Amino acid sequence: MDPLGTGDPLRLGPYRLLGVLGEGGMGKVYLGQDGAGSLAAVKVLRPELAHDCDLAQRFVREAQAAQAVRSGGVAAVLGAHTEGTRPWIATEYLAGLTLEQVVETHGPLAEPAVRALAASLARTLADIHTAGFIHRDLKPPNIVLTSAGPRVIDFGIARPEHGLTLTTTGQIPVTPGYGAPEQVLGRRVAPSADVFSLGAVLVFAATGRRAFDGAHVAALQYEVVHGEPRLEGMSPQLRELVVPCLAKDPCARPLPPRIAQAMAVPKGADRVWRRGRIADAIRERESDAHRLTTLITAQPAQAPTTVTRRRLLTGLSTAGVVLAAGGGTTAWWLDRRGGTAPPPRKSDPFDIPPAARTPLGKLDHPPGKSALQYGQPSGIWSMAEVADVYSPVLLPVRDVLVFGAAGGGITAHDVRDGRKRWTASSIVAKGGYLSLSDRLVVGTDGEGTLRTFVPSTGEPKWTCPAAEAATLLGADAEAVYVLTKRGRLSSVGRADARVRWTATVPADFRKDLITPGAVGHGRLVVAAADGSVLAVRTSDGRTVWTRTAHFTDDGIVVRAAAYGDTVYFNGKSLEARRLSDGQTIWSARSGGGDDRDGWGSPVVYSDAVYATEGSYPQRVDKRDGSRMWTPERTGVAVRPMTAADKSRIVLAHQGVWAIDYGLTETAGMVLKTARAADGDQAWLYEIPKFTTGRFATAGNRLFLMHDDAVDALTTF
Repeated sequence: MDPLGTGDPLRLGPYRLLGVLGEGGMGKVYLGQDGAGSLAAVKVLRPELAHDCDLAQRFVREAQAAQAVRSGGVAAVLGAHTEGTRPWIATEYLAGLTLEQVVETHGPLAEPAVRALAASLARTLADIHTAGFIHRDLKPPNIVLTSAGPRVIDFGIARPEHGLTLTTTGQIPVTPGYGAPEQVLGRRVAPSADVFSLGAVLVFAATGRRAFDGAHVAALQYEVVHGEPRLEGMSPQLRELVVPCLAKDPCARPLPPRIAQAMAVPKGADRVWRRGRIADAIRERESDAHRLTTLITAQPAQAPTTVTRRRLLTGLSTAGVVLAAGGGTTAWWLDRRGGTAPPPRKSDPFDIPPAARTPLGKLDHPPGKSALQYGQPSGIWSMAEVADVYSPVLLPVRDVLVFGAAGGGITAHDVRDGRKRWTASSIVAKGGYLSLSDRLVVGTDGEGTLRTFVPSTGEPKWTCPAAEAATLLGADAEAVYVLTKRGRLSSVGRADARVRWTATVPADFRKDLITPGAVGHGRLVVAAADGSVLAVRTSDGRTVWTRTAHFTDDGIVVRAAAYGDTVYFNGKSLEARRLSDGQTIWSARSGGGDDRDGWGSPVVYSDAVYATEGSYPQRVDKRDGSRMWTPERTGVAVRPMTAADKSRIVLAHQGVWAIDYGLTETAGMVLKTARAADGDQAWLYEIPKFTTGRFATAGNRLFLMHDDAVDALTTF
C-alpha cells in the first residue's frame, strides 16, 4: 500500500483513508476504515472526471449494480455516494488468499476441493445472474479463499444494456485465457460468458495450468476462440463436468444451478477452507488483517503507518481493486502493480461495415423433362433442434441465415455449412427481424428497444430505446418502421437511431396488423387481419390511401409485396395498385378449383409475380395480371392456403418452390419444385411427419425450416 499523496482526500463519508491500494487512469482505490475500526476498499472517480456526465452515470450504474447483488459469495458493498465531485463506492475488504496465490504457492487443488470450489462459485454466479448482472471477469486473482469459503471480488457488473464488450485498438477487453470466445470477439455478452470463465478457472485450480495458452496474447486468444482446452491432469469424471462449461457456443453451456448440482461435492470437501495447509495460510492472512487494523487505528490520521506494498498485495487480498462500470462498456483498468492503462473508448455504433459477399453454392444438375421422373435436391447441411417453430421468417443476409433460436432470441448460421455465427438472446423473434441493406439485422427486445447487429459477426451497433417497438413493419434506405407497444406507427432513422415521427393508426386498423408490410416509393403498406389495407407516407406517417376489407369470412391472410412503383396484394383476387395513390392497375380473380381458395401471398421478381392460386403455383404477368402458366400444365398441386401459412412460394434460380402440406396431420410436408420457364414439375422433397414450414432462398441455396430443424438444399 502506498501512502496518501498531495491531493488525496483524508476522508470519504464515514471512511478515514489510510493509503492507496491501486490507481488507474480514471480513479483510485483507497484503504479506508470506519468509526468502528472495520476496513473497506473505497473506489473513487478522479475529480477532474466527475464532471463527465457519461462517466459519472456509468459510475452510478456500477454502484447500483453492485448494491443489487445479494449473495454470501461476493464482496459486499458497504456504502456509496455518487454525487458531488468525489463519487465513491466502499466494498468489503477481504482477508485471505486468492485462488491464484493458493495454486502458485501450494499447487493444484485435490478433486474434492475443486468440486467444492465449483459448487460454491456456481451458486454465486447464479445469485449474480438472478440479480440481472454479469461478472465478466471471473479469474483466479478475482476469487478470494476465506475461512468461510470462496468469495468473488472485482466486479465488472452492470445491467447489460447492449451486452457488447467495447475496446480500443490493441486493447484486450478480458483477461486472456479466461474470457469467453464471444468476449474475445467483442460480441454480445450473456451470463453464459461467466460459465465459460468458471470452466477455465476450474481447469487452473485442478491442474495449475491455464486451459488455453499461447506464445503471445493474440495466439492465446485465438486458442480460446478456435482451440481445444488443455485438460491434462484432470480426472475423467471432472473433465466430463468441466468440458461443457468451455463450449464455444454460449447456448451449449450449462446453467450455474445445474453445475452446482452436477458437481456432487463429497461430504467434508469444504474443510479445505478450515483445515490443512491452505486453511492455515488463510488464517494467517486474516490475522495479518486484524493486526493491520489495530496498528493503523493507533496512528494519527495525519501520519498513517506506511505498510509496504508487497506486504499488503501479497499477504492480503483486497476487494474491488479493479472496477468496471457500465455493463462492460467502460472499465477501470487499475494495475495492481501501480501501472495504468488508458480507458477504452466507445466504438462508433454508426460505423457500419460493408455488406459481406454472398457465397454462391454450386447449382445441381437440371432435372429431366419428364414429369414422371421426379428427382430431388441434394442436401447441403441439416440441423435439428435449433429453430423456434414460431419463427416469423427465414432471413438470408448474404453469408448468414437468420431465424428465431430454439432457446430464445434470434440466431445467425453460416449459409455454407450451417455453423452458428452468433445469437442475440435479447431479441423477441415474434416481433420480427429485418435486413437493412444487408449491412445490419434489426430486431426489438422485450423492452421495445430497437437493436441492430452486423449480420456476419453479430457485432451490436446502434440501438433506439425510445422506439417502444412491439413489431417491425418494414424498412427502407432511410428508416425502420415499427408498430409500438401502444399501437401506434413510428419511424426510426437509420442514420441517427432517433424517432422521426409517431402517428396514430386509423381506428379500422388498430387490431391485428399483418407483418411485415411492404415499403417503396415513399409508402409503407400494411394489411390488417380482416383483409383491409393501409398505406401511409414514410415521411410523416399520414394515411395516403386505404383498401376496404373483402371476403372477411374466408380466412385468407392478405399480404403486400412492393416492386418499383407498384404494390401487389393477394386475397380473393390478386391485385396490382399504384403505390402513390392506391389506384387499381389490374385485378386477377381466382378462376380455378374451389373459388373459395383465393390467392396466396405474392412474391414479385423482375420477370413476373408468383403466387399460389387455389392449390397451384402461378406465374402472372406483372403488366396485366394474365396467367403465364395454367394449372393444367403445372401438375404441382399444393394444399389450399390457410391463415397460418406464412411463406408459400419462392423463386430459386430456375425453379419455383412451393410447400404442400398433407391433407392429414400424418401426411407430412412436401416441397415441390416447378420450372420457372414453363411450370413443369421437377423435384420433390419430402418431410415424413406433419410440420410447420418456412423457406427462403439466396446464393443458389434453398433454406427450409420444418418444426425446429433447418435444412439447406441445392437448386438448379
